[in-house]
Amino acid sequence: MKLTHQFSRRRFIRGLGVTMALPWMESRSVWGDETPASRPASEAPVRFAALFSGNGFHSREWWAKGEGENMELGQVLSPLHPHRKKLTFIRGLYNEEALKGNIHSSQTGNLLSGAPLASGGEIKSGTSVDQMLAQHIGRSTRVPSLVLGCEKSNPSVHKNYSMLYSSHISWSSPTTPTPLELYPALAFDRLFKDEAARGDKSVLDAVLEDAKDFRRQLSGRDQQKLDEYLDSVREVEQRIAGAGKRGELQGWRPALEKPNIPRPADGIPQDIAEHMRIMADILVLAFQTDTTRLCTLKLNNDHSALRFPNLGVDYMIHHLLSHSDTADWLKVNQFFIQQLGYIAGKLDAVQEGERTALDNTVLLYCSSMLTGSHDATQLPVVLLGGAGGQLKGGRVLDYSGKSNRKMCSLYLALMNKYGVRLPGFGDSTERLEEV
Repeated sequence: MKLTHQFSRRRFIRGLGVTMALPWMESRSVWGDETPASRPASEAPVRFAALFSGNGFHSREWWAKGEGENMELGQVLSPLHPHRKKLTFIRGLYNEEALKGNIHSSQTGNLLSGAPLASGGEIKSGTSVDQMLAQHIGRSTRVPSLVLGCEKSNPSVHKNYSMLYSSHISWSSPTTPTPLELYPALAFDRLFKDEAARGDKSVLDAVLEDAKDFRRQLSGRDQQKLDEYLDSVREVEQRIAGAGKRGELQGWRPALEKPNIPRPADGIPQDIAEHMRIMADILVLAFQTDTTRLCTLKLNNDHSALRFPNLGVDYMIHHLLSHSDTADWLKVNQFFIQQLGYIAGKLDAVQEGERTALDNTVLLYCSSMLTGSHDATQLPVVLLGGAGGQLKGGRVLDYSGKSNRKMCSLYLALMNKYGVRLPGFGDSTERLEEV
């Protein structure tokens, strides 16, 4: 559809202390203030999200073969079957620097940078690919990048390496892990509420009057899209408000049978399933509103202490479970991949002209080792989405035995799709041409 109106700024709806960006609409051209000349201003932007889970996967069930609709997936990846035509499975990539320590911290702190890591308790890694993109294109949005997590950082030292490496995959500089937002309510506020107005008032209640006025200017299809978007914001608000009431334990068992401090306020999820799902919804909202185009979601730490009572796997923490290939380990693997599938499904349901939001996104999912036995000689990597028509899905790319099989070569190729063309990144100066 050819648009007759061009606007160089985004359209927002506002209320007292609240500013909400709006999703792409066919009757309003609201994006394109910093798009490359090859992309019309009316097209939706291309987003990037990096998702991580620690400790690797089941050794026999992380695989894919075939193409397109005929692609077959191992049991770990089975939740992605509906999205196989938009999936790129990559085998054989690795980070050379991650092989030096052969422990969790030394394999995670440079996962998104390929940089050498300082040991001896010192902190030095490298700027990660998500933050490199934020430095170049983050100024196009209200929030340069959103970095979310579902397990708190571990500040201890393990075998001469800081456990902060196991706790952070996003690095704003070689010595600065990007601040990690663990609390859904605070992540939600960062997207929608002004600094001076953080509080209990509903975001939707604050902007409702402006939203009604704006709705009258839209086409029928865009009115429906606006209604659906506002409903999704309300749903996330309500789930955040109700989080933390079930009391399932995410991590290790406490020494006390009864609490010796007052109960936390509502809104802090206590079960990992709810926590991950709300964070996934916040990621989708952030992209849908163009509040940010870059998001990093760390589902758990490497060397993780999470438990999974929601799966009936409450007898062992994630890290210890990863040293087996049991049915329970497979169940936990699938639970993590379900979060990726959920995000992909939500984005694919958002229509943005001739494409969906998933078509306009790259979701990178990876872990710091292939299996729980610390095998980092090749890393598990999956891409979902189309990068605005620049990435073809339904493929298996195998770099095993090839001379150029560096993770940083993948990052160089991905950054190209966002107009960020660097001569080198981390330990690579080559791109993966197939990507």
